[in-house]
Amino acid sequence: MKNRLWLIPALLLVIAGCSQVTEGKEAEYIFRFAHEESPSSVQADYVKEFADKLEKKSNGRIKVERYPIGQLGNATEQAELLQIGAIDFAIVSPGNTGTIVPENQLFSLHFLFSDEMNVNKQVLNESDALYEDLNSLYLEKNIKVLDYWTEGFMNWTSNQELAVPTDFNGFKMRTMPSPLIVAAYEAYGANPTPVPYMEVYSGLQLNMIDGQENPMFAIEEMNFYEVQKYLTLSKHGLYITTTAVNPDFYESLPNDIQHIVDETTAEMQARSFAIQNEFNQSALDHIKSDSDINVAELNEEERQKFEEQSQEVREYYKRLVGEEGAKILDKLEKDIQKAEKNQ
Repeated sequence: MKNRLWLIPALLLVIAGCSQVTEGKEAEYIFRFAHEESPSSVQADYVKEFADKLEKKSNGRIKVERYPIGQLGNATEQAELLQIGAIDFAIVSPGNTGTIVPENQLFSLHFLFSDEMNVNKQVLNESDALYEDLNSLYLEKNIKVLDYWTEGFMNWTSNQELAVPTDFNGFKMRTMPSPLIVAAYEAYGANPTPVPYMEVYSGLQLNMIDGQENPMFAIEEMNFYEVQKYLTLSKHGLYITTTAVNPDFYESLPNDIQHIVDETTAEMQARSFAIQNEFNQSALDHIKSDSDINVAELNEEERQKFEEQSQEVREYYKRLVGEEGAKILDKLEKDIQKAEKNQ
């Protein structure tokens, strides 16, 4: 992080000059809250509702300044600003903080979570593996995770059918530059090809890559479906993110303000799932009505084949992060199995 510290003075000037703050009476507490997406996104809606609740519950004692992606740098830079207390709250996604907390890369493992969202909701709201074990590793890096939530299932778009692992043989799959994500597609026989997010559309259009993965709202927002023949509702993973706060800032708050933050976080657990469902269902409906893309969903037998093929990547994860990370994964798998039995 040290090599980025020169950015901080400039970013602090941005914080002072371009915030979105609710007007009204002077507040006792100004919370600076950054997120990783555009102003019209799942995260933006979540942060707005979170902020509105804080302000209402505190009778105006709290005001929240909101910063979408780009205003304070990229997602990794925003996480670093949270660590040093330059901002107070942030949406911090594991995909952008794997170098900060390597163990959180377990969220990139394929077919780890259930294809039933109610099961995943219970796990993300209650898992001891997350809220005790993984949280302690975040705290060591000066990030306090208040909540784990999802922006929806990950799905595939492609220029050919993807129904069994062998369909990926030689397939140029766009990935993020994460060793674990790359390993996941190598396990299927694919040719993982890291491409910057803003270049994915042109890469698909020019056949430089054959397919990509994203939640449905991103597939629709970025128009990836326009330049692909197949949309596979694979549900091979969840796009996980976190609501996080700087721990020193949180501990400095009086008990009544801490209580408002905790209460709001608890209320947003259910809302986060509703928000992502609204965005993703609307996106799927639009894709179906706006294109003739072939839409298919993996059945149980097809999912099983992919899951079996992906097991080697779980062992790679354990070797990559060591004994502590391996224990967290084993514990999380048990939490998921327990939630599945409760449904």
